[in-house]
Amino acid sequence: MTTKMRSEIAEQPAALRATLDSLLPRVGEVRAVGEQTRQLLFIARGTSDNAAVYGRYLVESHAGRLAALAAPSIATTYKRKLDLDGVLAVAISQSGRTEEIVETLAWAKDCGARTVGITNGGEQSPLAQAADVALCTVAGEEKAVPATKTYTTQLAALAVLALGLGADVDAEDLRRVPEAVEKLITEPGDLEAVVEGLQDKPGVVVSGRGLAFSTALETALKLKEACYLHAMGLSYADLLHGPIAVVDADTPALLVAAENSPTLSGTVALAERVVAAGAAAYTIGGGDALARAGTAALNGPDLPEWVAPMGLIVPGQLLTEALARRLGIDPDAPRGLNKVTQTD
Repeated sequence: MTTKMRSEIAEQPAALRATLDSLLPRVGEVRAVGEQTRQLLFIARGTSDNAAVYGRYLVESHAGRLAALAAPSIATTYKRKLDLDGVLAVAISQSGRTEEIVETLAWAKDCGARTVGITNGGEQSPLAQAADVALCTVAGEEKAVPATKTYTTQLAALAVLALGLGADVDAEDLRRVPEAVEKLITEPGDLEAVVEGLQDKPGVVVSGRGLAFSTALETALKLKEACYLHAMGLSYADLLHGPIAVVDADTPALLVAAENSPTLSGTVALAERVVAAGAAAYTIGGGDALARAGTAALNGPDLPEWVAPMGLIVPGQLLTEALARRLGIDPDAPRGLNKVTQTD
């Protein structure tokens, strides 16, 4: 049986190529709106919020811009005006139809911000219409409830945003992403061993740091929504400040890092600590160093750290889909969830 989720995972290389072809020529538009601002405010929920975490780390570490994640309730529930002069508000929504996100972007503009919308909903979606600049991804229709190709193309759009904001990176690295993702889909690593390791466990701690933190959060979300695991996504710095106490024989760790990241050594040390404590440490990425430190390894992409999250999430997606089927769960339609979620 091929699930819709598995088919859409396989569509990611084509979706990324189409999105990059569409958005890379628009770096100048982002530059023009970005020159009028000094810091960023990301507006998102759910999977899109995890993409925003990548955007925040990317623009702070490579474009030198202060960034923060918005609390939409300030706009929608408390209805409090803020001084957002000099702020670039970036709203992210797969459908472009989540009312809370559209309303919050309109609020940001009313508070003095310049605005960018990132959506797979097209130029006519409410979010795109509300934004000064709309970066529309080209993922095609996504039918499975868990987001896969819409998430990775959001990361691609955020990478284009960073280029427009003057990030000190090589734009050509983006062109390598689709091929790297393609390779991970066909060669994910020891997927069966990780599925077996998690199939009888009630929960898992998923951890990464820096640019990989977004992958940890998104992988944990996928395992929660499609496999019903109590999956906790944490920075490994926060994990070490107390929650590591929950990691034991019944609660393994899933650790993620880019191979060439300054956070790799800390991730390796954490894997060694987890294994020494008698728990399993499954790994994503991090090359041979992290694979050797853990219990079983999923491959990472051969990409620079700034674009690596577009590949690092793929083994997590494949793990989620395979584990859901092993548990007898339909990953295309998890209980209690819809494709578009509306919040007040």
